[in-house]
Amino acid sequence: MAKDNNKRPKRRDTVLAHAGRDPGANHGIVNPPVYHASTVVFPTVAKLEASQAAPFDHIHYGRYGTPTTMALEQAVAALEGGDKAISLPSGLSAIACTLQSFLKAGDHALIVDSTYFPTRRFCNGLLAGFGVEVTYYDPLIGAKIAGLIRPNTRLVFLESPGSLTFEVQDVPAIAKAARARGAVVVMDNTWSAGYYFQPFSHGVDVSIQAATKFIAGHSDAMLGVVTVRKELYEQVKTTTANLGVCAGVDECYLGLRGLRSLAARMPRHQETGLKLARWLKARPEVACVLHPALPECPGHELWKRDFTGASGLFSVVLKEFPKKAVAAMLDGLELFALGFSWGGFESLIVPIYPTKVRSVTRWPHPGPAVRIHAGLEDADDLIEDLAAGLKRLTAA
Repeated sequence: MAKDNNKRPKRRDTVLAHAGRDPGANHGIVNPPVYHASTVVFPTVAKLEASQAAPFDHIHYGRYGTPTTMALEQAVAALEGGDKAISLPSGLSAIACTLQSFLKAGDHALIVDSTYFPTRRFCNGLLAGFGVEVTYYDPLIGAKIAGLIRPNTRLVFLESPGSLTFEVQDVPAIAKAARARGAVVVMDNTWSAGYYFQPFSHGVDVSIQAATKFIAGHSDAMLGVVTVRKELYEQVKTTTANLGVCAGVDECYLGLRGLRSLAARMPRHQETGLKLARWLKARPEVACVLHPALPECPGHELWKRDFTGASGLFSVVLKEFPKKAVAAMLDGLELFALGFSWGGFESLIVPIYPTKVRSVTRWPHPGPAVRIHAGLEDADDLIEDLAAGLKRLTAA
């Protein structure tokens, strides 16, 4: 629940419909207008200089934000239970700007081993080049992460569940250990869309979403959002301003549009994803299904404790079929497109290779694996498409 101007608390779905908009300030128009602006003008020197004195709290230049971007930021902060948010042009830019906000030469960071591969690439490349040391850790480490925290550990990064292998982390235990030693706790919360997991009530300091995914929801916008506790806002906003990174106003408008229907879309993604996962689990071609809502998924009990639902993204480990057989399965699918993104209305599938993107924990499965994003199509049609694909798999 979120509070709205000291009025009675509002439930999450109501917040999604109302946060970040003010029809009374916009001639009664329901949606905030799209402000295309670089220059902002002022009537007096005094007002111009006042805006420069507190640039993050005033609209004084387009790069710092417009009423459109601020409307999205207010709405996402309300959704995630944070104090303030910052909109950026992609999920990766949100990750990169956040890491650069808290890490400098000589610092140490702990990054979960199941993290999104571009996060790892950024850490091993640019961060390492800046003199930041990174240690990857087992996603199921829990409170034992305390043994990895050094005097110069400034940041602990989580992604729960992991977006390829879906281990669910013990966020409260990790956050408690990290904050006790003065490290900032950052979490990639894209899988839940902020709808099924409230990071700030579990000890997280900074929550990141690739809003390209579920928030935008229509596969037509690149967008990232960083939500923070208020005491960290200026530190992150200063970094984004110094780097000249900002989200486009059209993308922010699309993000707001998508956010309004999130409460309707997420349960459908969940329902379809679970139906597909349970059907696949019973298939003879399948070794296991990695879906946090299923008992065999690592961290399932933590998911039951901390999450209120599941999105439609999960992975399937097949039995030991050759690569050409997997290609035959995937190439002939009619409703599942081959694509690396997720969170849109359309179903997607890709082969995944977890052994290539891990350095600490061993991927235990010998068979090939695929990742599925369950879209908004009819679940039975999707099952028929997968059934035909599995038939091609065994035939090949």
